[in-house]
Amino acid sequence: MIRGLRHFSLSILGRVVNYKKSDKKNQTVTFVIEDADWAIKRVGDYICQEILKQSSIHIDTTSKPYTNISKIVHFGSQYMWLDWGQYMSKNHHYVVSFFHGKPEDGPEVAQHVQAFLRSVPRLSKIVVSNSIVENRLKNWGVPAHKVVKIPIGVDMDLFTLPNEFQREDARKLYNMPENTIVIGSFQKDGVGWGDGMLPKLIKGPDILLDALKIVNKKVDISMLLTGPARGYVKAGLKEIGIPYTHTYVEEYADLTKCYHALDLCLISSREEGGPMALMEGMSSGVPIVSTPVGMATDFIINGENGAVSEIISPESLADSILHVVGLIKKNTMEKERIRSSIEQCSWPVVAKKHLNYVYSPLFK
Repeated sequence: MIRGLRHFSLSILGRVVNYKKSDKKNQTVTFVIEDADWAIKRVGDYICQEILKQSSIHIDTTSKPYTNISKIVHFGSQYMWLDWGQYMSKNHHYVVSFFHGKPEDGPEVAQHVQAFLRSVPRLSKIVVSNSIVENRLKNWGVPAHKVVKIPIGVDMDLFTLPNEFQREDARKLYNMPENTIVIGSFQKDGVGWGDGMLPKLIKGPDILLDALKIVNKKVDISMLLTGPARGYVKAGLKEIGIPYTHTYVEEYADLTKCYHALDLCLISSREEGGPMALMEGMSSGVPIVSTPVGMATDFIINGENGAVSEIISPESLADSILHVVGLIKKNTMEKERIRSSIEQCSWPVVAKKHLNYVYSPLFK
């Protein structure tokens, strides 16, 4: 059950914010998150923490929206909305975060999209993280006044620029060879939660391997992998002959060391909402090379903080990787400039946008 009208705490990465339920029932928001400590939960937790700091509005998270929900209920993903929305009262404002998905992604996604579009009349606001999805929803006939573009946030106090000692320590920790370009791939790109030998093609592990095969013929590279179910990629790297280290961090904060070890971070997906690696990497001063998906086209400026491939293909992605590697070797990729280009994604800014453009208009 959702917590009752009593004192409790919200904790993120060991930082605790204490607060009490507001007596103003029309000034409350319930943010529906997943139980798993993954992106949707982190997004909800960070937004709640920052809004509590910035305003008198009360906002709480739950993974089980059974009873006592607020005037405004924000579902952290469109999938949770479709699971719960049909059972929810009509006496509330419903907000949904729609991160990604299009009919071309497969029959199941196509059915999901159609179901979501049928539910749009019940929604007050739909939050999207990037221009690609914003334009997609509008082209599908979603009313423009319901669509609000707000980027996914990043904890810029956690993901910081490394000094030279931190960089050296991180590369030693993950056994990265000297005089090599270290490329990071931080995602889950295998089906299921086992070894991941069956590729999750939406994440582009096949594109990643084919692109790296091209790059490896011209540049000495090593790979640092995080995330579960990476068996397909690891087997492919062995076959190509690219050395790699795979680590699965238990604590979110430990990801900072992974980014400190990198020369660049690679995103090879066919579809994305963010991903979070884009913001985390840029906040850490790491140039990002990405396919044209998610927030990459909104935030990456070719040659300044990374590169976006012209199309989703191994050859185009490899060209972008080689371009950025050349700039890294010339020392023209300035870490401070990369970090500053993502400042509008800091959680305080992102939370304020939710407050001003999503919740406050609905309270009125």
